[in-house]
Amino acid sequence: MIELRTYVFIDALQPQLASYMATASMGFLPVPGDSSLWIEVAPGMAIHRLADVALKASNVRLGQMIVERAYGSMVIHHREQSDVLVAGDAILNHLQRHEYDREQCAVMWHEVIRGVTPDHATLINRDNRKGSMILPGQSMFIMECQPAGYIILAANEAEKAANVTLVEARAVGAYGRLLMSGSEADVDEAARAAAAALKRLKCH
Repeated sequence: MIELRTYVFIDALQPQLASYMATASMGFLPVPGDSSLWIEVAPGMAIHRLADVALKASNVRLGQMIVERAYGSMVIHHREQSDVLVAGDAILNHLQRHEYDREQCAVMWHEVIRGVTPDHATLINRDNRKGSMILPGQSMFIMECQPAGYIILAANEAEKAANVTLVEARAVGAYGRLLMSGSEADVDEAARAAAAALKRLKCH
């Protein structure tokens, strides 16, 4: 039995998130404006079959595939939303599941830290080489959720909502982690948008 942990459709990847995803991509790079689908299943090896189903169903490109013992995840993307949706439907049909059969998202941590100190900013920047840098004095929004893949939706909606800097969006492993920085007002708005996006997810 294959467990559908995450099923996240993104209508249009925002510029920072698309660029961030491209830094980790071992496949075909996404570009801003692409539609995207992030899927995570258990056990991990099952993701190979689902990648095969998706790529044969439409013209989507495979941007990333991560195979762990417990979980497997992949992201597919295309300029046309219809291609991504067709591939997603093919995967759901193969699994004999509906989109809402995905696992419920649980937000494990959600916090805004204001006026980050220089020491704190320096250590964050040393640990996060794929995203942008946080500057001393900025505010910082951090979020952790489970399953990990849902953090992509939170990051995309936060970037849509406010003028913030994407520092980290880690969507693999046991937990997803998001870190964004900017002015206090922008970070507050981004945090609200991210939380609202995850709350709107419908699951059985």
